[in-house]
Amino acid sequence: MLETILDVLLDVLKDTAKLIPFLFLTYLAMEYVEHKAGEKAKERISKSGNYGPAVGAILGAFPQCGFSAAASNLYAGRIITVGTLMAVYLSTSDEMLPIFLSEQVPVGSILKILGLKALIGLIAGFALDFAVRLIVKSRNHKPEPEVHSICENDHCHCEEEGIFKSALHHTLQITLFIFLVSLVLDFVIEFVGNESLANFITNKPIIGEFVAGIIGLIPNCAASVVITQLYLEGALSFGAMMSGLLVGAGIGIAVLLRINKDMKKNIEIIGILYGFGVFFGILIELIGISV
Repeated sequence: MLETILDVLLDVLKDTAKLIPFLFLTYLAMEYVEHKAGEKAKERISKSGNYGPAVGAILGAFPQCGFSAAASNLYAGRIITVGTLMAVYLSTSDEMLPIFLSEQVPVGSILKILGLKALIGLIAGFALDFAVRLIVKSRNHKPEPEVHSICENDHCHCEEEGIFKSALHHTLQITLFIFLVSLVLDFVIEFVGNESLANFITNKPIIGEFVAGIIGLIPNCAASVVITQLYLEGALSFGAMMSGLLVGAGIGIAVLLRINKDMKKNIEIIGILYGFGVFFGILIELIGISV
């Protein structure tokens, strides 16, 4: 029992440590925007946000939880659009790639999966931004960028601290939060076990996509590990695996809930993410796409 606890603790420490560079660089960039770039830079960032889903879909495909965490921070500061955030979430692969490589899955198959996730992220991201623009236009209201919001919400007095100290302050705060959340979730996964999850969702048409999507919502990189392993063991169909991996935004959801103060908006984003993941998973299953 003690050995299991120590193993989980060590794994969580390692996983959390990997996120620190992404978090620090993200905060550093945001501090620079706030202190150095001025209103003109904010305006340029806001305008370029219309093309953000394409960039987000590509960056999100990299096998790291850090990009989804970074995207959550940037969205909370209104530096990227909700469509860009969604594109990153949907294309994020987390631990899928290293597991596939270790299991000697053909490189061609891996690239097809990464490409499919990125394509879905791009399509969904642009569609979501388009829908938001229509809603905003109908209400005749243009939301202002809120680059200062993270700093103000945390009462950090960024101007007095300087960009490096303030970025480090934010990084340590979020790192502690990520560590605590991940620790609890890893213990739950450890004691529930992969076999129990497999028995619950083994190759059940349609239901598999819905259940895999729920597992993917677990705000931890371990969710992608479980889903990928279940697929490799034959417990999930390709469509169900895609649903889980599309919804699986890693620690990004936990960071969004922590840093973005609009909880209603957070719930909406999570609901849309789940809807996209399940929809495209079922569509893939119906069309018969496989690798």
